[in-house]
Amino acid sequence: MPTFASGKPFKLAVAAALVLAVAGGAYFYYRNGKQAESYRTAKPTRGEIVATVTSSGNITPVVTVNVGAPVSGTIKELFVDFNSLVKKGQVIAQIDPATFRAQVEQSRGNYLAAQANAEKAKVTLADATRTMKRYESLVRDGSVSQSDFDTAATAAASAQAALGAAQGSVAQARGSYDQARTNLDYATIRSPVDGIVISRAVDVGQTVAASFQTPTLFTIAQDLTKMQIYATVDESDIGKVREGGNATFTVDAYPEASFAGIVTQVRNAATTVQNVVTYTVVVGVDNPDLRLKPGMTANVTFESARKDDALKIPTAALRFRPKTTDAPGSAKGAAKGPAKGTGGKRIYILKDGRPAPVSVTLGIGNDKETEVTGGELPADAEVIIEAQTATGKNGAAKNTGAQQMGPRF
Repeated sequence: MPTFASGKPFKLAVAAALVLAVAGGAYFYYRNGKQAESYRTAKPTRGEIVATVTSSGNITPVVTVNVGAPVSGTIKELFVDFNSLVKKGQVIAQIDPATFRAQVEQSRGNYLAAQANAEKAKVTLADATRTMKRYESLVRDGSVSQSDFDTAATAAASAQAALGAAQGSVAQARGSYDQARTNLDYATIRSPVDGIVISRAVDVGQTVAASFQTPTLFTIAQDLTKMQIYATVDESDIGKVREGGNATFTVDAYPEASFAGIVTQVRNAATTVQNVVTYTVVVGVDNPDLRLKPGMTANVTFESARKDDALKIPTAALRFRPKTTDAPGSAKGAAKGPAKGTGGKRIYILKDGRPAPVSVTLGIGNDKETEVTGGELPADAEVIIEAQTATGKNGAAKNTGAQQMGPRF
């Protein structure tokens, strides 16, 4: 009968047995719950809770005026620059007026010529009228023939028509003269409001063309101490935002500061982008120290509801779901969805070291806290927020939203 005491097959068999023994021991170690598990909990508290809606938008001045040039020409001189304070009527730019002055002189000459022609037509009419009246008296005693009288009458009527045409030419020439003078005035660009220049779009020597539309030369903000935010709110949240409600916001320029505003308008016009429907909400903001600048991106939080003495739990507790089936009432079917018959939500509390489900009715809430308005939540309950499983050589806890599965072998 063969022996393997000193042979190679015997050594292989011993090594395989040791490996199987270690693997089996590790499996039963984890299988029997030797991997410690604990839960991070929080007790319900009472206090103020605010329901909020978050959004983002851009800060703009309340009144912004685009200053353009009604006439075409070359920019001859600029009198203001970015951040310049201006007054209403102040000259801020000058288009080269040489061409417009020539047009004024030309139209003025045409106007004077038309006036002279009108005076000449008046003299001609007066002469023709006198001749007609003289012939009228002479034709009665036969000194002048009837045909000569008819000729004089025709000349008088023709002179009357010529005078009317001359007066029309005077009116036309006067209109051209007035237009030329107006264009000359337009060559001098003036500020229409008191404010500050926030944008300049031209330089000296640049040609502006006003053939089809008025080009914008400057953008002037009337009052930077009063700003507004155009925020976009999703259709699912727009019902929670109301005019006159409070809003707070932050900007990247001052990450540690929080600014306050008031909702001044909730617009009814919807905007749809890639099947997402949003509405514009206007927030009025005071800016006395001019810290807020046009164009800044604001992260806005709208206050939709507030309660002073509410029973609160962490919102994270609503997302906790244990995966173990040995906890009381934590069967797979009971761990999903809201509690039947209560119209509320199912959360978990720590009971005898294990998660136990309770049904609660929820009120207002935000990303951090949620109000509990009713249900089976005990006053001294410890609400489970997340599971913590001890792993590693140093026993560091690993946070999970539910109990983790054991290792595979």
